[in-house]
Amino acid sequence: MTLSDFEAARVQLYHNDHSKTGVPYPPALDNSLSRQQCHQAYEAIRQWPGYEPTPLRRLSGLAADLGVAEVLYKDEGSRFGLGSFKALGGAYAVLRLLVREVEQRTGKPVHDREIADRLHEDLVSQITVATATDGNHGRSVAWGARQFGCGCKIYMHAGVSEERARAVEDYGAEVVRVNGNYDESVRRAAQDAADNGWFIVSDTSYEGYMELPRQVMAGYTVMTQEILSQLPGGQVPTHVFLQGGVGGLAAAVAAHLWQAFGTARPRLVIVEPTRADCLYQSAVSGVPTAVHITEETVMAGLSCGEVSQLAWQILSDGADDFMTIEDDLVAPAMRLLASGGAGEPVVAGESAVAGLAGLIAAAGQQALASALGLDGTSRILVIGTEGATDPAIYKALVGQDPDSIAA
Repeated sequence: MTLSDFEAARVQLYHNDHSKTGVPYPPALDNSLSRQQCHQAYEAIRQWPGYEPTPLRRLSGLAADLGVAEVLYKDEGSRFGLGSFKALGGAYAVLRLLVREVEQRTGKPVHDREIADRLHEDLVSQITVATATDGNHGRSVAWGARQFGCGCKIYMHAGVSEERARAVEDYGAEVVRVNGNYDESVRRAAQDAADNGWFIVSDTSYEGYMELPRQVMAGYTVMTQEILSQLPGGQVPTHVFLQGGVGGLAAAVAAHLWQAFGTARPRLVIVEPTRADCLYQSAVSGVPTAVHITEETVMAGLSCGEVSQLAWQILSDGADDFMTIEDDLVAPAMRLLASGGAGEPVVAGESAVAGLAGLIAAAGQQALASALGLDGTSRILVIGTEGATDPAIYKALVGQDPDSIAA
């Protein structure tokens, strides 16, 4: 498949009539994700061993081919050695949970650094965290649990590869397999945690469970804080194309860029697999809407049927457009990046390229490009959320070993 083949891609596009384009970040949304929470996460995470900003790559070749001014690709493949932006969210939420629990048990204020430096190891070792995952979030929670010294249980549904399960086990976590899909693994993890006195650290939120998903989202905004300092010439992007999933990433980026740029914020386009389009369906219906996943998408990290309620509080007004794409666009987008045809060669996993594939498809179809306001002045930001987190799947889709491309 070449770029011309994207022109015939089957794409659904829905414009959100409720989006508050041209409106400052509403004060009410501080209850969902505040500037202070974003700042606190950045100050904590940038002190972790191994922290360094991930690159913002200029895909100049792709920009020229699409007829836009610029395409910027935030490459999260090297994040903390975990291969994914999720390293920022799950591990940070584990930290905030442990701070809260140690404060409650000692009756004294506790600083993040005290947990990171293992000053309360006797109490922390008595705590167990648990979560459901398609792979990357669980890896982050497991990594955080090992880093800070607590126990960890990771629930994975039948569609998650053995390679991703082993990667979690490498951090000392216990993997619990669940028959069914991601949403069923979420329910099983929640029930087992309630029965055993464990603490759920989820990247999705639901009624009565908001605080830790909020901290996960705050962790994600470390990416956008880095982007603010990396933008060429400080120019604000006109568009951001972002992956969907439960909505946590999209909501975090939407909120932080809205806070930073106010009425000049970029146009936000959410891109999802057709097979797991809960955000698209929620936008169409106007309320959070679950979808039943009958066939798993190749974009494993986006195979989510239920919207995060916390994320929807932001996206219902902060997202401008919702798009769905078919799975057959994924491998070509991955191969395009690997070949260097877009710019320098980039290793991008199957869930990393949804936003990029959506952009290419939209720019190549005149009606879609016009509807989204894409033209020669457009400066587009996409976030490559993962590298080759499962090298075997990557090689099967791209036809090359990820290490050879990285070299």
